[in-house]
Amino acid sequence: MATLDSKLSSVLGDKTAKALDSTFGYRTVGDLLHHYPRRYLVRGELSDIAALQEGDEVTILAEVFSASTRRFAAKKGNMLEVVVTDGTSKLSLTFFNQAWRERDLKVGKQGLFAGKVGVFNGKRQLAHPDYELIPDGDDVDAAVQGFAGKYLPMYPASGKLPSWKIAQCIELCIGALDEVPDPIPAEILEKHGYPTLQQALVQIHQPADLEIAEQSRLRLTFDEAFLLQLLLMSRKAKMRSLDAIARPKRDGGILSAFDQQLPFELTAGQKRIAQEIEEDLSQSHPMHRLLQGEVGSGKTVIALRAMLAVVDSGGQAALLAPTEVLAAQHLRSITKMMGALAQGGMIDSPENATRVTLLTGSQSAAERKEALALAASGEAGIVIGTHALLSATVEFADLGLIVVDEQHRFGVEQRDALKGKAKIPPHLLVMTATPIPRTVAMTVFGDLDVSTLRELPLGRAPITTHVVNTLEKPAFLERAWERIREEVAQGHQAYVVASRISAGESEDADIDFLNGVTSPDIVSVEVLAPELAMGALKGVRVAPLHGRLPSELKDATMTAYAAHEIDVLVSTTVIEVGVDVPNATVMVIMDADRFGVSQLHQLRGRIGRGTSPGLCLLITQAIAETPARVRLEAVASSTDGFELSRIDLEQRREGDVLGANQSGAHSHLRLLRVLRDEDLIDQARTDALEVLEGDPTLIQHPQLAIELAKVESEASSEFIDKG
Repeated sequence: MATLDSKLSSVLGDKTAKALDSTFGYRTVGDLLHHYPRRYLVRGELSDIAALQEGDEVTILAEVFSASTRRFAAKKGNMLEVVVTDGTSKLSLTFFNQAWRERDLKVGKQGLFAGKVGVFNGKRQLAHPDYELIPDGDDVDAAVQGFAGKYLPMYPASGKLPSWKIAQCIELCIGALDEVPDPIPAEILEKHGYPTLQQALVQIHQPADLEIAEQSRLRLTFDEAFLLQLLLMSRKAKMRSLDAIARPKRDGGILSAFDQQLPFELTAGQKRIAQEIEEDLSQSHPMHRLLQGEVGSGKTVIALRAMLAVVDSGGQAALLAPTEVLAAQHLRSITKMMGALAQGGMIDSPENATRVTLLTGSQSAAERKEALALAASGEAGIVIGTHALLSATVEFADLGLIVVDEQHRFGVEQRDALKGKAKIPPHLLVMTATPIPRTVAMTVFGDLDVSTLRELPLGRAPITTHVVNTLEKPAFLERAWERIREEVAQGHQAYVVASRISAGESEDADIDFLNGVTSPDIVSVEVLAPELAMGALKGVRVAPLHGRLPSELKDATMTAYAAHEIDVLVSTTVIEVGVDVPNATVMVIMDADRFGVSQLHQLRGRIGRGTSPGLCLLITQAIAETPARVRLEAVASSTDGFELSRIDLEQRREGDVLGANQSGAHSHLRLLRVLRDEDLIDQARTDALEVLEGDPTLIQHPQLAIELAKVESEASSEFIDKG
C-alpha cells in the first residue's frame, strides 16, 4: 500500500515516474494526487467542435464519423484522414504513413483526441493527434484505464503526457492508497460539512456527480487557505517573541524638531498611521508593518518620522530603494524636508541634527568610502541606498529600523541580508504605492500589520486622463505635443514616457497581436527625445532619462528637472515611483497598451502633485474592445488605486499576483484564488487563529504540524517569509 509520501516509482514504475518528474516536477503520490482536473467531460456528451480555436492545445471527446486512406501519387506513402463529430460539427484527424490505425478508428467509436488545432485548406484539423478510445462496456480493463465513470477528468497535460495517461496514473495511485491521515481538525471539517482528505482526493478525480466534485474541490481549496493562514500567523507569533530594542518617541529630540518645522499639517490618515508606528516602535519586539498608500498620499513623511524616532533613541535607519533614481530622489526629498536637521556635524547645525547619506553601486570610490564611514561610525542616522546596502562591506553602528520601499522588488534573502547587519532584530517597515486588495494583503502579507493610507494631502489637484488612439485620430498626437507646449508656456513641466530605451530592443509581435495592437513601431527614449527636441517641441528644454545612463548623469538630470532647468523629461519607467516634482502637470505615455493597469496608475501619479490640475494622455493603437484597450479605458475612468489594482489583478495569473515563486509545480497554492475566494480565506483565517490560540505549538495536532512544516520548507513559501 502507498502513502501520500510514497515515491511514484513504487506505484507506476521508473519510466512513468521519470516522465512525471521531468514534465511536472512530481515525485510522490501526494504530488500527483494534487494535480487536479481542470474540468470534466460527461460520457455521452460530445465536445463542442465549433468552439475550437486555431492554435489551441485541446482534448476533445468525439465520435468517429468516417475514416479513409489515400496513397500519394507522386511519392511513396499514404495519409489516413479520420473525421470525428460532435453531432453538429466535424474535425479532421490526419495521420501520415499510419494506415493501420484505420482498424482502431472505426465509425461509431468514441474517444478522447488530443493535439493542436491547425487549419489546412480552410478546414480545422489535428495532425497526428494522440488518442484514447473509450472501451465498450464497463469491464475491468475499462475501469483501470479510468473510463468506467460517467465523468471523465480533463487534466493540465503535455504532449508526452496527455490527459488520459495522467488519469490512468492517478487511478493506479488511488488504487494503491492506504488510509490517509487528515491534518485538518475534525471539528473544523464538521463545522463546514467538508469530506475527509481521503474522500476529497478520490472524489475530485473520480466524482460520482459534479456536486461531489465541487465539494471536494472546496475542501482542498480550504486546505490551501488554512495552511497558508496558519503559516503566516505562526510566523507573526514568532516575530512577537523575538527581542528588539524599544525605540519610544522622545520629547525634545530630532523628531519633535522636525514636526515643529513641517510646513503642512498631516492628514488624519497620516496621523493615525504615525501613531500606530510609534506604538510599534515602543515595543520590545520587532515592528513588522506594511504601509500601503495611494500614489502621492504622503508615505515618505510617515517613514521619515519613524526613522527620526529611531535616531532619537541612538539608533540608525536604513532605507532600501529598488533603483538609483528612486534612492537619489529619496535623498533629495528627505534632506529637503529635514533642512538643517540633516546637517549633523556641520558648523551651526542644530543640536539634534544627524547626517543623511546615500550608498549606491555606481558611486565613485571616494563617495563610497565616505558613505561607509558615516554608516559604520553611526554619524549617519539615516542611510539611503539600493542593493549596494546589502554588500558585506556595509556596517552599521546600531541599525534599529529598516524601511523597504516598493518591497515587491526585493526578495527574502535581500531583506535578511540587511537585517543581518543589526546586532539585535531591527524593526521593519515595508512600503508600497501599489494598493493591495484586502484578500491579497491577507494572503501575501498575513504576517505583517497592515496600515492603509487612502486620502491625498490637502491641496492636491485632480488629474484628468484620456485615451488617444492614433490609428483612429492621427492628428491627436500632434495635439498632445501642443498641450505640452501650452503647459510649458505657463511655466509648468511635462513627462513623456516610453516603454523602451532604444529601438528594436525586443519583438513582441505575439503580445501586440493578442492586445489588438497593429503597429510594429514601438517608441523608444533614444529615438523620441531628439525627435521631439528638433521637431514638435523645438525650443523647449527636453532631456532623456533611462536606466542605462551613468549614475552621475541620471542624478544631474533629475536635479535639473526638479530645479526647472528642464521642461520635458522623456523617460522610461524609472520615474514610476518616488519622483516628486510638483510643477509637472502633464504626462504623455507612448504605447500605453504595453503597461499594466497599476503601472499606468503609478506613472500618472508623478503629475498633479502640486496645486495645478494634471493631464495624462494614454497614446495607443490598440483596437476598441481588445484587452489592452479595456485596460486603458479603466485607467482613464478612475483615479482610485484600490479599484484599479483589483482590475489589474483580475487580468493576471495567480502566480503573478502572489509572486513568481508561488507559481510552478511545488507551489502550495494550486486551487486558491485570492480574489475569487475572499470568503473562504476569511473563514480559514478565523479557523487558523482559533487553532493557534488553543494550541500555539500544535502539540495537540501532530498531523497538522507535519503538514505545516512541509509548506514552510517549500522553496515557494520563502516568498511569504517576511522574517
